[in-house]
Amino acid sequence: MAKDVIIACDFDSKEKVMNFLSLFKDKKPFVKIGMELYYAEGPAIVKELKENGHKIFLDLKLHDIPNTVKKAMAVLSRLDVDMCNLHASGATQMMKGALEGLTRPDGTRPILIGVTQLTSTDQETMERDLLIKEPIDKVVMHYALTAKNAGLDGVVCSPLEAEKVHDVCGKEFVTVTPGIRFADGDVGDQKRIMTPKEARRIGSDYIVVGRPITAAEDPVAAYERCVREFVLGE
Repeated sequence: MAKDVIIACDFDSKEKVMNFLSLFKDKKPFVKIGMELYYAEGPAIVKELKENGHKIFLDLKLHDIPNTVKKAMAVLSRLDVDMCNLHASGATQMMKGALEGLTRPDGTRPILIGVTQLTSTDQETMERDLLIKEPIDKVVMHYALTAKNAGLDGVVCSPLEAEKVHDVCGKEFVTVTPGIRFADGDVGDQKRIMTPKEARRIGSDYIVVGRPITAAEDPVAAYERCVREFVLGE
């Protein structure tokens, strides 16, 4: 599977994201549109970036009753995004409903991945706030296997867990890993993190990189560094 770097375009307006992407000139990086930008600009920003030649990961993390998620995914499938997601904790029937809604009449659909545990969650937080006492590694693997059995293509997980997810679910099961920071960078609010080079070594398929690129003094250089370390292995 070809590896790729996805830039998390966590901006609150069309103007800001367009100004940022204009720095890349003829490059068309894979971008993530999350809640902030989607709620600010709606489906129009997805369509415009797609028309401009970008692959899009629509990161809305759906989590509701199966029928509601199925209907929502049917709407999102019309946007022609390349990847979208939901919370694997919504359980099997919700994930199956999502797949059904996401699949177009011609049988095509975007890649669908499940969020296991957010990279801002650690063992202490999970036990205190969610009353989940099992080790976080065991919980993530269980969620990943449940997602696979429901028919999903992969999961969002910490890069610390990507290698084991492949061991449990197979090499073709996609791992999308946020929590990426350069070795000389600020960790921010992430708790389970890894460098692009380390993420490549342990087998992540996609890395999602936000502030280390978007807040860099030279975002294009930071993106190219990610590509060199993660995609090219330099």
